[in-house]
Amino acid sequence: MSVIEIEGMEFYAFHGCFDEESKIGTYFKVDLRMDVDTSKAQKSDNIADTVNYLSVYGVVKEQMMQPSHLLEHVADRIAESVLEEFHDLRLVRVKVSKLNPPLGGKISSVSLTIEKARQ
Repeated sequence: MSVIEIEGMEFYAFHGCFDEESKIGTYFKVDLRMDVDTSKAQKSDNIADTVNYLSVYGVVKEQMMQPSHLLEHVADRIAESVLEEFHDLRLVRVKVSKLNPPLGGKISSVSLTIEKARQ
C-alpha cells in the first residue's frame, strides 16, 4: 500500500455562510491524501498503472468551483468524487482550509479534514 499526496492546491472560490463570502470570494487550500496500491506502477513505470495527479486535480478543482456554505460540504463532495472517479483508491483524506477567514481577528486559516474509505 502506498500514499499519494497532493498538497497545497490553492483555489479562489465562493464558499461560506456570509453574504460577502458568496459575492467576493476568498482563497482556499486543499490537501489530498490517497491510499492506493501502486505496486504495478512501481514495476511498469507507466502512468496508466497509477493515479494520474492531473486528473485528480481536475476533480478537486471542479468541486471547488461549486459554491457551498460549509467546508464540510465541500470536503465531502471532493472525497466522494475522487473515490467515484478513481476506483483503485482505498481511502481518501481531504483537508480544506479557508485562508484569512472573516472572523473578526487575525486568523491565518480554518480547516476541516474528512476521511472516507471505499466500501
